[in-house]
Amino acid sequence: MACQNNLVVKQIIDLYSKISNLESLKPSKNVDTLFGQLVCTCLPTDTDIDVTKIDDEKVKDMRSHLIKLCGEAEGYLEQHFSTIIGSFEDNPLNHLHMFPYYNNYLKLSKLEFDLLGQHTSHVPTKIAFIGSGPMPLTSIVLAKFHLPNTTIHNFDIDSQANTLASNLVSRDPDLSKRMIFNTTDVLNAKEGLDQYDVVFLAALVGMDKESKVKVIEHLEKYMAPGAVLMLRSAHGLRAFLYPIVDSCDLKGFEVLTIYHPSDDVVNSVVIARKLGGSSEARSSQTGRCVVMPCNCSKMHAIMNNRGMMKNMIDEFSAIE
Repeated sequence: MACQNNLVVKQIIDLYSKISNLESLKPSKNVDTLFGQLVCTCLPTDTDIDVTKIDDEKVKDMRSHLIKLCGEAEGYLEQHFSTIIGSFEDNPLNHLHMFPYYNNYLKLSKLEFDLLGQHTSHVPTKIAFIGSGPMPLTSIVLAKFHLPNTTIHNFDIDSQANTLASNLVSRDPDLSKRMIFNTTDVLNAKEGLDQYDVVFLAALVGMDKESKVKVIEHLEKYMAPGAVLMLRSAHGLRAFLYPIVDSCDLKGFEVLTIYHPSDDVVNSVVIARKLGGSSEARSSQTGRCVVMPCNCSKMHAIMNNRGMMKNMIDEFSAIE
């Protein structure tokens, strides 16, 4: 590992030490400053650091704990702003811009919508979002700006989160009818998962490899054949903030695209389709990772037309 890269990891370790010693991760000037510095440190993509190849046990343990701290802080942040925005007497959706990362969600949701459109032949009528949280911005942005006729079922294990989220859309005459909130552990959601054309899995559902794979295996078991699974992952230094989803974590699915943004959108996007049919079923039973042939030229043209030439696209060929 190059000296410069060592320095970056040391900066992350230093920030982790400060964050882990905070009395509370709820929004405050100090908390916001430290997490802002952490995100800025992890954003650069011009690095050869691969966190999956770090063999230092202390660094690996630090990363695992840091992801959990980030998830906890993100939950507090969403809860805080959902409460504030939901308190407005008029339509709370008119005040979403108050959320500090609203513009990032606009970019990420648009990216996900564009990528989804390259792998579906029809507009989805029903979508499930697993791990929607108290501030379900992806669902709101998709329903409001991209999928005006789609019903979105939001699943979260936290009833308080669903109460706050539901309050955000309750005074909107359109979204209040198309946004449905379910309080349940995704691993208990079985019947009905096969009714969705697309299932989104939030980045913080499954905070480590074992639990993330367990959720994916559950979805593979109960989703409809041919349905699309959209997941959020991380790449490079950003994997200190969010868990990584590897292609071979997706047994029973064919991986269509793995997309790594290089701007201030932190999460990578993974798109996969549940296998179906005799030949696909055989591939699933053997546990082989099935990946779509590369279509990089088409994807580069699409991104170029949308003014996103700086983004990096990884699409894989079935070579193993």
